[in-house]
Amino acid sequence: MITEDDRREIEAAAARVPVRRAAAVEALQVIQKRNGWVSDEDLRAAAGLVGMTVTELDGLASFYSMIFRKPVGRHVILFCDSICCWIQGYEKIVDGLCSRLGIRPGETDREGRFTLLPSPCLGACDHAPAMMVDGDLHGDLTPEGIEAILERYK
Repeated sequence: MITEDDRREIEAAAARVPVRRAAAVEALQVIQKRNGWVSDEDLRAAAGLVGMTVTELDGLASFYSMIFRKPVGRHVILFCDSICCWIQGYEKIVDGLCSRLGIRPGETDREGRFTLLPSPCLGACDHAPAMMVDGDLHGDLTPEGIEAILERYK
């Protein structure tokens, strides 16, 4: 459920743009910042606040890989699966992550600590293969270096 603080923050974002709909992504980010994801109930409420239909806002939310429409772990790992990362061997990184976490892409580990998701590009082609954990970019990955990175996120 959208809180009064969320509502105020979304209204402030809408006031900064010439058309309320332009605040849609920011509204989703406000909700996700509090919950970690955007529920159907919150999506419906946000759609009303930014003047969009639920279907329109859901289409926007599902377009962006950084907006989560189902619950995720405390830490979200986005691994880049672009051509640059593929050429540099991202498959070994993903295999290592899956083995270490006991999950497959799209899943959350048993402890609710990590969710592993593919991303079409993280903008780090010069440091491929790359992944992002909670917004922190990690590049030039090796299977051996994965454990040290994961240990940073308790």
